[in-house]
Amino acid sequence: MKNSIKEKAVETIKMEADAVAKLAERIDDEFAAAVEAILATRGRVIVTGMGKSGHVGCKIAASLASTGTPSFFLHPAEAFHGDLGMVTENDIIIAISNSGETNEIINILPVIRRIGAKIISLCGRRESTLTKNADFFIDAGVEREAGPIGLAPTCSTTAALAMGDALTVALLAERNFTAQDFAVFHPGGSLGRKLLLRVGDVMRKGEDNAVIGAERPTREALFLMTRKGVGAASVVDEKGYFIGLMTDGDIRRSLAKSAEFLEEPVSALMTRSPLCIAADKLATEAISVMEKHKPRPVTVLPVVDENNRPVGLIHITDLMKQGVM
Repeated sequence: MKNSIKEKAVETIKMEADAVAKLAERIDDEFAAAVEAILATRGRVIVTGMGKSGHVGCKIAASLASTGTPSFFLHPAEAFHGDLGMVTENDIIIAISNSGETNEIINILPVIRRIGAKIISLCGRRESTLTKNADFFIDAGVEREAGPIGLAPTCSTTAALAMGDALTVALLAERNFTAQDFAVFHPGGSLGRKLLLRVGDVMRKGEDNAVIGAERPTREALFLMTRKGVGAASVVDEKGYFIGLMTDGDIRRSLAKSAEFLEEPVSALMTRSPLCIAADKLATEAISVMEKHKPRPVTVLPVVDENNRPVGLIHITDLMKQGVM
């Protein structure tokens, strides 16, 4: 029985993969024309589909919207009962139906035509009612569905989804849509945090920023770092300019020899001219600076302003908490 289960699963995946592979032959001038029409429209792209095609349509609409093409999904049954008021003459409708004869889709075509919106048929049949009433035809047809009965939408929905992705990627490429643009529409996601978060958003500043004078005794630096809980302190001269960094590692290494150093000035143990970063840099750049430090990575960076004054400290754990790493 287990072998039979695995065989059917593998067969399904191979059939769907084959259906998607054959779509490459359908990317023609009409596909390009549909993309150009969307790029030229002053309205939105409205995706509609019934049943499983509707689920695919929701995903396509979401992908378009998140990559620079204003879009939303319109349920065809709800459209027939008032939601067609969402459609304007400047919009483009992407209607998804494998057969091209889905009643709920066909019923709203006359109204869409009266409104004046253009229609893209994402369909499996050129001679269907849907395609005959559309301005553009994107061929997502498949030879047959997977499974012993060959009726449940499998290959057809996978093909429609893949063609929707092809449409989405073609559009974002033509719009020169960048990773930074993508992050603007995904501020709550990991990518958004990585691409938009600045050092100044993450660093420990104000009362949490550990700063100590170069001539203060090392024991004061130890108490300060313990109190701030950051494991480091920026060192400044008498005018408040940044000149070095004291870390708990510096103290531990000295403590292994004797405790007398605790009365020595911070300047005797600090690291002079350490790596530092500006507050307006991306948080991801701080990670790069930390990881690439030789001979070994560092875990904390002083943040200085244009006048070389310490305005904060950024620790590797701060970046981890923000999900940047």
